[in-house]
Amino acid sequence: MSTKIFADNILSDRVAFVTGGGTGITGGVARALAEAGARVALVSRKLEHLQPAADAINANGGKAIPVVADVRSPEDVEKAIAATVESFGKIDIVVNGAAGNFLCAAEELSPNGFGTVVDIDLKGTFNVCRAAFAELKKNGGQILNISATLHYLGTPMQLHVSAAKAGVDALTRNLAVEWGRYGIRVNAIAPGPIGDTEGMKRLVPEPIKEKLRQRIPLGRFGEIADIERAAVFLCSEAAGYINGTVMVVDGGHWLAANRLI
Repeated sequence: MSTKIFADNILSDRVAFVTGGGTGITGGVARALAEAGARVALVSRKLEHLQPAADAINANGGKAIPVVADVRSPEDVEKAIAATVESFGKIDIVVNGAAGNFLCAAEELSPNGFGTVVDIDLKGTFNVCRAAFAELKKNGGQILNISATLHYLGTPMQLHVSAAKAGVDALTRNLAVEWGRYGIRVNAIAPGPIGDTEGMKRLVPEPIKEKLRQRIPLGRFGEIADIERAAVFLCSEAAGYINGTVMVVDGGHWLAANRLI
């Protein structure tokens, strides 16, 4: 996080299991949770994405381990949960940030392409939540899902991701209702256009970026740090009575997406 706005140990003695935690938005969330005092397991399919991120957290005074797993595989996820508990003794926080995306017109989207994104984003989120339930139930943990705003209106070339993230929102709300009795809070963050991400560089052509920025009421793209702050808040006791919420962090973009420039 570029500027600390929370108490240093607001998440002291917490253990976070973060999928997609090696890079991008969720990599930033993992760093922020570590800065706030949590021990963090970084989970992804490739060790080369995880090890540098874990090393950076550890060099900064935090504590992180890399755990290789594919969220599409329930068996992989269960092993990753077990490895985290073996290393840290428990799991208090789960962040579901593993995701896939590419640009594709609906009429050109293959069943395999559609299914792959749904498998990672939606089914992967379910796999992790289900596998982590027993640990989260012990002490009343938190789940934070990373969603999107793409499905709020209609986003060309993003049918597959929109469908998957709409499912993530439904999963968030349903689990909040079903698992609240165990003291488990389930929330989500829906980031808008975040300028310092690989996705923005890869998925938004340069000529479109300025038009996109002009449609954001706050007049700027978001930063990963904006999502970090929201994540630390939702995972902390400061948000102790927030459950089933999808927090939009987009500078007001989706509300004004159809306005004339």
